[in-house]
Amino acid sequence: MEPLKFTEQFKYLLETIIHANERLDAAGILIFLEGSLDWARLRRMVGEINVILAASRPEVLAGAQDHGFKSTIVKLGEGTTVNDRLAHAILDAVVHEYLPPGTRIIALYSGFDPNVLDSISVINLVEHLDRLSGRDLRQLDAKVPLKTLKLVVDLAVEVGSEGREGKAVGTLFVVGDTRRVLAQSKPAGFDPVRGYQRSERNLADAKVREGIKEIAQLDGALIIAPDATVVAACRYLDTDTATITLSKGLGARHWAAAAISRTTGAIAIAVSQSSGTVRIFQNGECALRVEARYRRPMVWKDSDPDE
Repeated sequence: MEPLKFTEQFKYLLETIIHANERLDAAGILIFLEGSLDWARLRRMVGEINVILAASRPEVLAGAQDHGFKSTIVKLGEGTTVNDRLAHAILDAVVHEYLPPGTRIIALYSGFDPNVLDSISVINLVEHLDRLSGRDLRQLDAKVPLKTLKLVVDLAVEVGSEGREGKAVGTLFVVGDTRRVLAQSKPAGFDPVRGYQRSERNLADAKVREGIKEIAQLDGALIIAPDATVVAACRYLDTDTATITLSKGLGARHWAAAAISRTTGAIAIAVSQSSGTVRIFQNGECALRVEARYRRPMVWKDSDPDE
């Protein structure tokens, strides 16, 4: 693949975002590319600035990491907008901790001509991460209804941002593939949801959600069925974490979440007690991350179909 040329326009835009990065005290620069670049030359131009490179094809970014660039591959279907691509690149950068979630970045991308880098945006991550769309959850391709995933993510964010009675709370929700999850777990103690009718354990009921917030303080995971019914609580996940690789600093709850999402078809949603961060795991990896401490009440975008 022939690298993109360092045209006068590209060099001018690059100088502009380098200057903006310094003046606006940004956390770095995001460049969304449709073709590769001379990575050594780009590194000389940007110096030690934190640069995240994004592309829709892995071959575009071949060799970029050898020059100290962080990179992310955004795989989206046909008809996706520029905003979709930028949104997923930013989410992935935050998940991989390339960017701190409470700052801003400067983005350079092709806004009009896909073959030319022609647009610059200043993106405040506090505002950008304040919303999730159904599209963000649909990318998980899970066998769990979107409505149920939203209910559980909403609940997890509330637990992460509010805690209980002034104290930070960490917890774990496991959604879907209920039989296999139960088979790979065991009671960690008394199950406070046992004996209730299914209708009395469904998260669609606001009173049930409030009750679950209290249970979230207890040890063990909450197991949620695809119809949003809480099947069990206080479950110890008995899964092997030997093949799991996670970022440094994540504790046993996150390792268990990653492991159960790899060995079953479930989605695991872990709330960090130390930071309130909500991480959504699928296939043994963190697929999405929500910064609950920066979030105002959850607002799902109205533009999403079939919600």
